[in-house]
Amino acid sequence: MRSLFSFASLVAAAQALHFFIDGGTPKCFYEELPKDTLVVGHYAAQEWDDRANQWQQHQGITIYITVERCLEHEQEIFDNNHRVVSQRGTSSGRFTFSAADAGDHKICFMPSSSSGRPGWLSMANPNGGIRLRLDMAIGETSQIESDDKDKLQDITSRVKDLNARLNDIRREQIFQREREAEFRDQSESTNARVVRWIVIQLLVLGATCAWQLSHLRSFFIKQKLT
Repeated sequence: MRSLFSFASLVAAAQALHFFIDGGTPKCFYEELPKDTLVVGHYAAQEWDDRANQWQQHQGITIYITVERCLEHEQEIFDNNHRVVSQRGTSSGRFTFSAADAGDHKICFMPSSSSGRPGWLSMANPNGGIRLRLDMAIGETSQIESDDKDKLQDITSRVKDLNARLNDIRREQIFQREREAEFRDQSESTNARVVRWIVIQLLVLGATCAWQLSHLRSFFIKQKLT
């Protein structure tokens, strides 16, 4: 616990730092954040290369990142329902989250290998299996937005494009409904005319039958009289 607090103090004092992660053990630290604080982190994991005799970035490394809001910091009890970040990325990338509540947040990094090499962490430099460089920007949304203005403008343009497409879809739906209403009115009008024509035909047939019966009756009566 003390090591975690000391590490957190280093994070608070530095804009960017690096630390070593041993295999099979996540590296965690706490960051106390006010409510509605936006945090943007950039990380890059490096592995020791014996041939180059230096730390280098390899594509076979994956980093699993979790951020949880600490409920009871002293007892190290966390609730999975309060996990705000759970993402698996490549050897370098970015994670973003916003503190929904004020308090300590536990930020953890867990490295793994996607290359399938056995004992890959034990073959690394004795200083540690992975050296992770971390740069976190913590502040108000407006301050971080100014740093990512181009990306936000791109997102804004995409949102506007989606809204325009949604408006086109709505207009198309309205047009389709109007056509359906027009076809329905025409169908109802045609059905009404067909019903009227059938009724007229039935009346004509009824009158014709009645006239024929009357004519036959008169004919039979005349035949009996003669």
